[in-house]
Amino acid sequence: MYIFPCLSTPPTSNLGRRPAPRLRGRGRGSRGRNGAGSAPAAHELAKHAALRARLLAWYASARRDLPWRRTRDPYAVWISETMLQQTRVDTVIPYYERFLRDLPTLGHLAEAPQEQVLGLWSGLGYYRRARMLHAAAKQAAVNHAGAVPSEVEDLRKLAGIGAYTAGAVASIAFGRRAAVVDGNVARVLARVFAIEDDVKAARGSGLVWRLAEQLVPDGDGDPGDWNQSLMELGATVCVPREPRCDGCPVRDLCEGKRRGIASTLPRVTPKKAPIPVRRVAIVLASERAVLLARRRGDGLFGGLWEPPTGDGEMTALASRLGIDAGALEPAGEVVHVLSHRRMQIEVARAPLGRWARRKRWPLPGPEYDAVELVRFEDLAKRPQAALSRKVLAVADVAAPL
Repeated sequence: MYIFPCLSTPPTSNLGRRPAPRLRGRGRGSRGRNGAGSAPAAHELAKHAALRARLLAWYASARRDLPWRRTRDPYAVWISETMLQQTRVDTVIPYYERFLRDLPTLGHLAEAPQEQVLGLWSGLGYYRRARMLHAAAKQAAVNHAGAVPSEVEDLRKLAGIGAYTAGAVASIAFGRRAAVVDGNVARVLARVFAIEDDVKAARGSGLVWRLAEQLVPDGDGDPGDWNQSLMELGATVCVPREPRCDGCPVRDLCEGKRRGIASTLPRVTPKKAPIPVRRVAIVLASERAVLLARRRGDGLFGGLWEPPTGDGEMTALASRLGIDAGALEPAGEVVHVLSHRRMQIEVARAPLGRWARRKRWPLPGPEYDAVELVRFEDLAKRPQAALSRKVLAVADVAAPL
C-alpha cells in the first residue's frame, strides 16, 4: 500500500456484478492462460476462504502498529490513504500526525487556505494529492453535509479520489465490501494465483481487480482488515524481488511458489528512464531574508515557493529578474528525480545588497504568479518542495529553515 502507485481503475465499481476470471484454469469453462471465465469453481472458493482465514489471523497478530490503524475515523483514514500513495510509511507518519493536529476535521480542511494545506504537505511530494484533497474536502462540505461519504460511488465523485482510495476508505472506515488494488496487493495476488499478465496493462489489471473483488469477505471477516492484510503482506513479507516465503502465512496456497516463479512475479513493463531536464536557479539572500517565487497553481509544484528558476542561461534569468548577472557566483548543482523527470539545477547566488530595498519584483517566468522577499522566520509558513530546500542548501542559506 505504501510505496507503489495504485493500478488502473477496475472495469466497473459494484462487487458481484461482473463475471469472475478463471485464473490458470484448465477445467471446463476456462479460456486459456489467465483468461476470464465463469464464476469460481468450488475448489477455487475453498482456496479463497482458506486464504482469507489465514491472512486475517496473521494480520491480527503480526500487523504493524501504525497511527492510522488506531482509528476508524473516515477523515483520518482518507488522509492516511492519500498520503501513503507512492510514499513510504516512515516518511508519512510525522506528516499525518501534524496534518491531523492542525486540520483535525474535514471542516477544518475545507475552510483552510490552500497555502496552509500545501505547507503541511511541504516535502511529502506529489503535491497534486494535496490540492485534490483540499478540493474534495470542499466538495464534501457542500454535497455531503461536511462528512466523508461512505459509499464507493459517492467517494469516486470527489476530486482526486480513484478506485483504490475509494475502496480503502469505504472498507476500512465503513466496513463496505469494497476491493483495493495497489502495487502490494497486485504483487501478492499475482504470486498467489500465478498471474503472468502484465498487471499494469489493461488485461492484467482487470484480472487482478476482479480477483480482488471476489476475495473481499462476505460475512467471514472484516473487509477493511482484509484489504489491510493483503497490503501488509505485500509490504512486509511478499516484497519485490526476494519474497520472504518462509515467513508467509499462505505459502502453501501460493501457486507462484509451487511453480517456482514467485520471485519473477508480477510481470510489469519496465519503466521508461526519467527525461533529463536542465534548469538554472538564482538565490538572492541577506542575513534576514531570501527571494522566493510562487509557482502557478495549475503546473508542476503548483502553489509552492522556491528560488526563481528557469530554462536557458543564467544571464537570461538574471535579466528577467532585473539584476546584474555579474554579481552572481556559482553555488553548485542540484539533482532531483521525479517520477518522469530527472532535474539538474545549476544554482548561482548573490547577496541582496542594494536590491533589498526593491518594493516590487518582476516575475522570473510565466510559470510564476508572485515574487517576494521572505524573512527566514517566515519560511516555514511558505510551502516548498524538497527541490527548493535543496537549492537553498546548495546556496548555503538553508540553516534558518
